[in-house]
Amino acid sequence: MPVIPTSINLFQTYQDLHQFLFNCQQTLTDKMQTKIISISLEILPVDPLAILAEICEPHQLHFYLEKQIIGEKNIHKNSLAIAAIDAANHLTVKSGNRFAQAQSFIQSCLNNTISLGATHLPYAGLHFFCSFTFFENQTQANLKNLHQNGNYPQQLSINPHFPSATIFLPKWQITQTNNRNILVINTVINTSINIQNISQKIWYKFQQITQINHTHLLTFTTPYKKLRRINVNHLQEFKKSVASALDLINSNSLRKIVLAHAIDIYSQTNFDLIKSLNNLRLIYPDCYILSTSNGNGQNFICASPERLISINNNQLVTDALAGSAPRGKTPSEDAKLANSLLCSEKDLREHQFVIDFIIKRLQDLGLKPNYSSQPNLLQLSNIQHLWTPITTEISQNIHLLEILAELHPTPAVAGVPRDIAQEKIQNFETFDRSLYAAPIGWIDHQGNGEFAVGIRSALIDGDRARLYAGAGIVSGSKPDKELAEVQLKFQTLLKALV
Repeated sequence: MPVIPTSINLFQTYQDLHQFLFNCQQTLTDKMQTKIISISLEILPVDPLAILAEICEPHQLHFYLEKQIIGEKNIHKNSLAIAAIDAANHLTVKSGNRFAQAQSFIQSCLNNTISLGATHLPYAGLHFFCSFTFFENQTQANLKNLHQNGNYPQQLSINPHFPSATIFLPKWQITQTNNRNILVINTVINTSINIQNISQKIWYKFQQITQINHTHLLTFTTPYKKLRRINVNHLQEFKKSVASALDLINSNSLRKIVLAHAIDIYSQTNFDLIKSLNNLRLIYPDCYILSTSNGNGQNFICASPERLISINNNQLVTDALAGSAPRGKTPSEDAKLANSLLCSEKDLREHQFVIDFIIKRLQDLGLKPNYSSQPNLLQLSNIQHLWTPITTEISQNIHLLEILAELHPTPAVAGVPRDIAQEKIQNFETFDRSLYAAPIGWIDHQGNGEFAVGIRSALIDGDRARLYAGAGIVSGSKPDKELAEVQLKFQTLLKALV
């Protein structure tokens, strides 16, 4: 990928931008009829969520991420927010080796890109935003379960429409980190494109972005009190599934399985994506606040505590996150619950399943993982988890997506043994997981990237939303307690959706 450092501000005047794009078009040849032009520059502070609200259309692909740097206390100085809007280029995968196809697509884009401007800034240059559904393909057994779900009329049901994989290079990317804002503009130039038309569109959008005021996004919006709520499958059915799973565990067919439950909620008006995301980031600053769309009006959002993989300068970090307890209402009750979790044989065993799996997968890739022998506590506003960060150094010849293909899904969201657990999940569950518990994240032109796990999540479709939550079932699990854990996890989204 050629990089052209330049001190010229292409956005000083419209004529400068137009002339540059025209010159790029003139360099195209019969062998190279298309080029991606990527321009990076620093802009004045603006809230990326406000930009998402202002310029993103329902039919466009988008991606939004906001998170606190894990382990830091000052969320304002050490936070990251990225909004990626509309697709300059994209790939959707319906079948086949989706991670390999995604990697090939990204490389083909990089091979055909000219990157210029403030490329030295963090989060400058090409970034690819990705989502992969939990299951690559639905089994026949699961499809039968979906069609036989008779809990309520089919016309009320919410049907997710996310491909097995979606990867897109955005036209507009706005990143805020350490009080700096970096704007990346990507556009595709070919021999037949109208340079004047595309220059005008970019110029107009740039002016729009740099004039946005974001003061209206600073306050919390109270959620609706009256929402119609329907369980996708009956609560008793969920408890029966837990009991059946325990039978499989007791017969040594499984050691662990994660079973999910879903509820559909209905509002008298359409849900507001931006206000819901703003609520999530205010309530859960210690989680990954994520949103991604399918370009057909459906948006998947979550407040996930779980990092699946992060790579920065060849340093990999992944999280083993399993074993949960509620937070206490008083400091003494909270400390008692935390200590009980740290000493729980059942939760420690469930947590160790995840650690062992991740370590084995990384070692199989020739990596040497490091981790603490004692788990930490990840304490969120309404729930706390056993948490073990795992780190390793990677070589440049192994791609993030190759590691992701090995790690997803971990026992934290599937089970042990993984293949059997996945098969049983599709037998037990009567809904499509779609992006629930699935990898959602980004990769840049240098191979850095970060993916979270899509838990504590909801699929928004107009005035309807489907909420997902799951519980890990191991020997010693109790159906009533697992249902209570799932109901607690639903509160993450119920407190924020508006």
